[in-house]
Amino acid sequence: MQRRRFYAAPAAIGESVMHLSSEESHHLARVLRLRAGDEAFVFDGCGREYRCRVALVHAQQAQLEIIERLTNEVESALDLTLGQGLAKGEKFDLIVQKATELGVRAIAPLVTANADVKLSDERAEKRAERWRRISLEALKQSGGRRLLDIRQPATLADFITTLAPNEEAATLLVFSERGGAAVSEALSDLGHTQRVIALVGPEGGWTDSELDLLAVRGARMITLGPRILRTETAAIVAVTLIQHRLGDLSKGG
Repeated sequence: MQRRRFYAAPAAIGESVMHLSSEESHHLARVLRLRAGDEAFVFDGCGREYRCRVALVHAQQAQLEIIERLTNEVESALDLTLGQGLAKGEKFDLIVQKATELGVRAIAPLVTANADVKLSDERAEKRAERWRRISLEALKQSGGRRLLDIRQPATLADFITTLAPNEEAATLLVFSERGGAAVSEALSDLGHTQRVIALVGPEGGWTDSELDLLAVRGARMITLGPRILRTETAAIVAVTLIQHRLGDLSKGG
């Protein structure tokens, strides 16, 4: 039977009991209809997960007793950020969902010259909140335990020039329909603990000026073969190939 998994912030988790938020409590009580004594699993978004027993069921705040803390490793050791050119609603939703399942650490929506989406600040905040909800649901389904860092949409130039200090040494990989090295060649000298930023352009592709900016930063150009892929397909394929080469997709169960 599939685990009934819930999210609780670390501050809501005590030594022996924890409390779910009103939203998670509603899902437990009204959607899944769990009762006192039922087993449930709770993750804290920071990498920890607990096997629990439902102690008190209330639609506004459910209380659970901690039975044990799980010690198995489910997160990829690879620190992978996906910088993704904005795409229309459902396409970007799909990218967020699948990238979460595949174990990326962060998603940076990029406002690029050829993107067919333009967002005001207000719409950008609403979309980012929607993506966080989609990512959380994907974590529950896939077994992940660490919340993704889903950032506010930014231009490629702003994203590149405002990298955090711990990201400046990351290897930049640019997936482009204009050609480049094969994935195996581009990743051949990278280790499993390397910090990687994978950049996937919008439907209209990268412009010359965007590619020039990335070249100045030492980005590695990568091709995904002779066929032109949709941006959502390219994102999923790119993350999968990187996780297979540097992450945990090639490990046994």
